[in-house]
Amino acid sequence: MSCSRVSAAILIFLASLLPVRADDVKTTDLYARIKASIDSVRAIDTHDHLRAFDEIPNRVQTPLGMGMTLYSLWAGSYYPWVHPLAPWPAGGGFDLWWNKARTNFDNARAASFYRYMLPAFRDLYGVDFDTITDAQARKLNQQIFEHYRDDQWLYDVVTRRANIELMFIDSYWARLKFERNYKFAVPLLNVTTLLSGSHPDRFKSESDSLYELARRRGLKTDTLDDYLQVVDAVFQEAVAAGCICLKSTQAYQRTLRYEKVSKELAAKAYGRPPSEVSAQDQKAFEDFMFWHVCRLSAQYDLPFQIHTGQARVQGSNPILLVNAIAGNPQTKFVLFHGGFPWIGETGVIAMRHRNVWIDSVWLPTLSYTMAKRAYQEWLEIVPSDRILWGADTVHAEGIYAATEFTRQCLAEALAEKVERGELREDHALRIGRQIMRDNALKLFPKLQRFLGAEKTGGGEQE
Repeated sequence: MSCSRVSAAILIFLASLLPVRADDVKTTDLYARIKASIDSVRAIDTHDHLRAFDEIPNRVQTPLGMGMTLYSLWAGSYYPWVHPLAPWPAGGGFDLWWNKARTNFDNARAASFYRYMLPAFRDLYGVDFDTITDAQARKLNQQIFEHYRDDQWLYDVVTRRANIELMFIDSYWARLKFERNYKFAVPLLNVTTLLSGSHPDRFKSESDSLYELARRRGLKTDTLDDYLQVVDAVFQEAVAAGCICLKSTQAYQRTLRYEKVSKELAAKAYGRPPSEVSAQDQKAFEDFMFWHVCRLSAQYDLPFQIHTGQARVQGSNPILLVNAIAGNPQTKFVLFHGGFPWIGETGVIAMRHRNVWIDSVWLPTLSYTMAKRAYQEWLEIVPSDRILWGADTVHAEGIYAATEFTRQCLAEALAEKVERGELREDHALRIGRQIMRDNALKLFPKLQRFLGAEKTGGGEQE
């Protein structure tokens, strides 16, 4: 055998030892069919922070006046949580900002906090941000400014382009107002501050303060029992205003382990200034309030959305909630963000406790790869009617981007399962619709009153 033939044989043998790269499922007709089906679903977004149009944050001063810019979109995204973003210059000129900002993205090209925004630039503006030129960036900035002169752009992007019918709005900046600023908006009650409200000084603003609300209503707050009466009054107002669920973000402030404590122990912190209360006594108050709110959640049929994972990392593992979940079987718990990075723990909690739903809100934005794996793992251990989604952003482009990122991630996860023979295609299509819409309608039956608001023109709070 000649040397050339020997060499060729060796190369063939070595090549056979290398792993064979599977075809990208996103290039297949199967993926295209599943993605098209998921795209067609009139989605119900279970979590966003969209303010009234004139109050959307990160507007800046430009030569044409105050408005939204390319900087505004990136500043209002999750990108700056980890990566640098040059501030908008005092002079208000785009070129000054872009000269510094254009290189900010160099080390973030693979990051989900960067990549989730790309579909918005691609689909809404026809720009590939990975290869954007200075001229394209300047034009993009001008288009963004023009689009935000009125709210028609936002309505078009949310309801038509993102194909969202209803959106839960967590207005943490005005927790007790329950306003509906858009026809597609659904209000909820954010209970974060009332859980810790042992004293008026625990509230950072009067608009959030239960003590201020009690004063206006002529209610007493002398004792813990009085405070609980005020809390119940808030729940009644929330239900009357159409609130659909509860939401807590205490994972940003403290551990998610809530012990069952007595009212007498909780009362030790009540009415005392924060400087006079030990951390142990304040925790006891908050633990008591959490269990009390769990009971009210069941009483008023308001499922309880809880931020888990990726917050104050020490203490945000959803496993810490299991004693409260088990102790409140009538409460419907919705574990947000899939418990990232503890997606496996979140899955087994939902597997073992039928009063638990998993919400994948924000998860694809945090880590696309982990989100795809989470969908596949959860569907192996949790009924498909107990998984939800949400966008969790603050402006039209972010909402579109996060929605598209989620649809793509879910379609890819389902297509891979079908391709491996682990799922029938018709079942995959049904699961996609469940996660994007049907599961929310099932968990939150009060949503029925909001359906069709866009077509009828009704439903907005004046």
